[in-house]
Amino acid sequence: MALTGDAIISRQLSAYAEPPFLRMIEIIRNADVGFTNLEILLHNYEDDVIPSIGYLPRAAGTYMRASPDLARELAWAGFNIVARANNHAVDFGIGGIRATDRALDAAGLVHAGTGDNLALARSPGYLETAGGRVAFISAASSFPDFGAAGPQRPDLRGRPGLNPIRYETTYVLPGPYFEQLGSVASVLGSEGSGGGREQLRFIGQTFVRGNEARTLRTLNEVDLEEILASVRDAKRQANWVIVTVHSHERGATREEPADFLIEFAHAVIDAGADVFAGHGPHLLKGVEIYRGRPIFYSLGNFMMQNETVRFQAGDNYRTLGLPPTALPSDFYDERERTMGGGWPTDPTYWESAVAVVEFRAGELRDVRLHPITMGFGLQRPQRGRAMLANPELSRKIIHHLAELSRPFDTQIEFEDGVGRVILSGSSSSGTRR
Repeated sequence: MALTGDAIISRQLSAYAEPPFLRMIEIIRNADVGFTNLEILLHNYEDDVIPSIGYLPRAAGTYMRASPDLARELAWAGFNIVARANNHAVDFGIGGIRATDRALDAAGLVHAGTGDNLALARSPGYLETAGGRVAFISAASSFPDFGAAGPQRPDLRGRPGLNPIRYETTYVLPGPYFEQLGSVASVLGSEGSGGGREQLRFIGQTFVRGNEARTLRTLNEVDLEEILASVRDAKRQANWVIVTVHSHERGATREEPADFLIEFAHAVIDAGADVFAGHGPHLLKGVEIYRGRPIFYSLGNFMMQNETVRFQAGDNYRTLGLPPTALPSDFYDERERTMGGGWPTDPTYWESAVAVVEFRAGELRDVRLHPITMGFGLQRPQRGRAMLANPELSRKIIHHLAELSRPFDTQIEFEDGVGRVILSGSSSSGTRR
């Protein structure tokens, strides 16, 4: 299995022939399974494809769209399964979801994570390979509220959308801060004050009194059980099960996974999943071997071409204060300026890895991480397309990933330009240091 992170692809792939690019393509093609998270919609602005309101409050959002022909480009590159549950799945409403369905189906790409109702969005996609039947489940914890699919009823159709794994957030504050917040809530006429109380609802959030400041996230029990039921069903219907989650949420630092994501990854493997692949934060996070199965908390980016999406919705231009006469390059330039340079100035977002996982006789035998670069520092028309990194950058990427994986008792060695997970004795019980 060759696994990659976020594919924000807006341009052709097959036109290029640099050796580091073609060697990376061969890695994907040589696998039975080639996976990526498709974080873009494929359509031609048909009549039913209308921009949603998901990014009105934000200056940095991109309405993700590319030509339907790019589905065939992904197939050319060796991909055969793509995740659909992510925060851009509903950028162009129901019409955008359905147009993307058609493009992927026409290219023969298996996809999962969206559907005409919640049951369909939760259901696995299935891929036939020489190494066995592969089931694939895609979910997201980061998405606009209106993006979650809704359940079907006997008397009313379900709501099209994505497969959600939601959570409840509680903020813990030490006594003095809790009291101050209660006073602010009281002055503003909100729900009560903190005096003598242990819990406070304010600005739509829940705060509780505690000994230290921290954030608690608790998985939604209904979402969790329904997704686990889908995993168990998939395990009875296929030889292999891959679960993938799009999650922007972070732990104590931007490179640490949120606690609820760790809990969720362990739960799906306990239910029968063979691989957990995370994506969403656009940077690498650690690798864990749990009960003999690999967990990639984030595979970072694979394609980062969000600056060459052909058009943007009018709301985006207005949010940045641009006039109606502004054109796409004006929007991208102004967004970069207002973000103080933004992602183009941080190499972390432009360095990642392709993970290649090998099973033999049902057992995990090899996990290799092929470092890739998306062209940090290049001009807009050149950057964003992945290819294998040079030896110096490869060593840097793998050493960084090894540090991120150390809290999970995972050892990664740099060997012949590739990261290799040491599996001997590393099948952890799931505990963390």
